[in-house]
Amino acid sequence: MRTLIVTSDTGHEHRIPPAHAEQPQRLRAVQDALGEPPLHQLKRLEARAADRADLLRVHSADHVDRVAACEPDDDSLSGLDWDTYMSRGSWAAAVHASGAGLTAVDAVLDDQADAVFCAVRPPGHHAERDRPMGFCLFNNIAVAAMYALDMRGLKRVAIVDIDVHHGNGGQELAEREPRLFFASIHQSSLYPGTGRAEETGLNGNVVNAPVPAGTTGAEWREAFERDIIPALTAFGPEMIFVSAGFDAHAADPLGGLLLDEADYDWVARKLAQIRGKSGAARLVCMMEGGYDLGALGRSAAVFTQALVEA
Repeated sequence: MRTLIVTSDTGHEHRIPPAHAEQPQRLRAVQDALGEPPLHQLKRLEARAADRADLLRVHSADHVDRVAACEPDDDSLSGLDWDTYMSRGSWAAAVHASGAGLTAVDAVLDDQADAVFCAVRPPGHHAERDRPMGFCLFNNIAVAAMYALDMRGLKRVAIVDIDVHHGNGGQELAEREPRLFFASIHQSSLYPGTGRAEETGLNGNVVNAPVPAGTTGAEWREAFERDIIPALTAFGPEMIFVSAGFDAHAADPLGGLLLDEADYDWVARKLAQIRGKSGAARLVCMMEGGYDLGALGRSAAVFTQALVEA
């Protein structure tokens, strides 16, 4: 597949407490890994900043205003909840992280690429309409999906979340948006405590595949292929958005699953096989979790290379 990378160095300016897992080094680890051969040859695009209208397709005005007001104007840190912080520079990082998805959607729909990997931080998949949470300020993947629907004329899109944590923000959007299919494979029980298999959405457009701690890569693949692929294919999305968290890796300190790089290669290729009503595979992949720097960088690189080769 024709694949490109969207990123923004503004992500390095989003600072958080030193002992926090979601450190700026995460973005550097992924950027460095994507800069190694053969991925160094891929075209890079600078993420544009999402504007207020882009954010309001997903979030309330109160949410956007609260995040904007929380950014300090000095070198201090401010907290939106017990694990979600802002520093001077966090606003720029957040709007460029959300804007990366907009840049990616345009690249795919304007025929510059078939697949895009967005290397950005802060992550986004836990952010709900009115609530920043779980390290997330804005729901980057949801902002991109709604842009594709409302501004680029698509009729049906899907979000597939492979982070070890349930993508509660994506599910919340699907509850009010029937044009969106949402699927998540995640460890249960684990933060944020949502994502039971019985949660299927008001419109039947939600699939959750919770797996227990200790799940191996082979077992994870079986669940993904059994529970997610048939429903995703039946929905027939014109574009697939992937919340690409790599914290299901066995080395990750925040999860308890046992995936390795080969599993991220497999899932990228599996998603690239999905052909929606457009007749083409269209993928926009957004960096989410992953907190062991080595495993994060290797997994992102393998995932992206698989897209290239698919």
